[in-house]
Amino acid sequence: MSLKKEGEKKIIFPLIKSPFHEKFSSQMRGGLWYDWGGYKAASVVQDEEMEYFAIRSTSSLFDASPLIKYRIEGPDAETFLNKLTLRDVSSLSSNKVQYTAWCDDEGFVLDDGTLFKFDKNRFRLCCQERHLPWLLDSALGFNVNIKDETEFFAALSIQGPTSAAVLKSAGFNDISKLKPFDLINIPFNGHEITISRTGFTGDLGYEIFLPNIAATKLWDVIWKAGEKLGIRAIGFNALNLARIETGFIIANTDFITSEHALREDRKRMPDEISLGWMVDLNKDHFNGKRAIINARQKNLNRFFSVALEIEGKENAEGSIIYHNKLKEVGIITSAAWSPTAKKSIALATLQRPFGSKYKNNLWVEIYALRELQYHKLMKKVTIVKRPFVNLARRTITPPLDY
Repeated sequence: MSLKKEGEKKIIFPLIKSPFHEKFSSQMRGGLWYDWGGYKAASVVQDEEMEYFAIRSTSSLFDASPLIKYRIEGPDAETFLNKLTLRDVSSLSSNKVQYTAWCDDEGFVLDDGTLFKFDKNRFRLCCQERHLPWLLDSALGFNVNIKDETEFFAALSIQGPTSAAVLKSAGFNDISKLKPFDLINIPFNGHEITISRTGFTGDLGYEIFLPNIAATKLWDVIWKAGEKLGIRAIGFNALNLARIETGFIIANTDFITSEHALREDRKRMPDEISLGWMVDLNKDHFNGKRAIINARQKNLNRFFSVALEIEGKENAEGSIIYHNKLKEVGIITSAAWSPTAKKSIALATLQRPFGSKYKNNLWVEIYALRELQYHKLMKKVTIVKRPFVNLARRTITPPLDY
């Protein structure tokens, strides 16, 4: 259930079931669900470990329908999005996808997401959080139409080394032409669907967006094509492990968006969460540009986002990071044991100058439960480059048939 307050009353809303809900339910063992933005989404479908290895060894299906999806169209769509986001939208070709982020006027990150450019006048913006009122306010003076199409369009992510083979076996042969971040619009069962070579796993993979009415037929076609290629339905837990291996961040997990921050010191600028590379200062004015420039010139950025390798195998998520085992300098936001890298890995936020000027003698404090008693462990951490797992098949075009 999802709770909302109206005055002193609590109104209970049942979680929304996506168009793929029944298909995932039919695969379920144990009913491990969670609330994803008001949708009933799977944490684990059958077995978390087997679901992870489907991503890395065969192919996996993940229901991405709860992803927030905005359709932005009109003569000023490109100009508006160029003013809204950090990267140069005008340089993005048609039928391409761009990973991007956007800030408030003070330069703090509101969210990150993917921008799909069908042509100069037609876009889809996908993200974690809902921003419709803010988008509408930002669009004043622009000839654009903005629509939240989340509830009308389903999304299915197919990831893993056999994902291309599955899609071709299902009749989608044109996906062989797609390079990373390419997209195509093709007819399917009387409807138009979008297939992009994108994903959140750092592996070969694709995301499919389509009207709700076509979802069941699409699942049936793909599932049948993948049965002999090891396809498996997966939940968020397995996907989350793959995204940590790739070093991808999640809003309100690895950083707090400016709209959700309850305290000013919880907000983050792009340079503080490893998104500084997105900032295109050659563009004309965009939201937060002056504040970002000012922070760089006056050295006002307070935090540094890093990737870490941690000695041992203990779970370090949420643990405090120390310098010289004494001074508290940061916190781990996401952590896991990587079956592919065979290492304990983590994403973390450090207080500058730690992570930039001071990179050595860092330790993490872990409380490990052993025989019903917690033991305090100080484990050495090493700052490394992302990704932790770098797979060549992610970018090979045309993709190989494994």
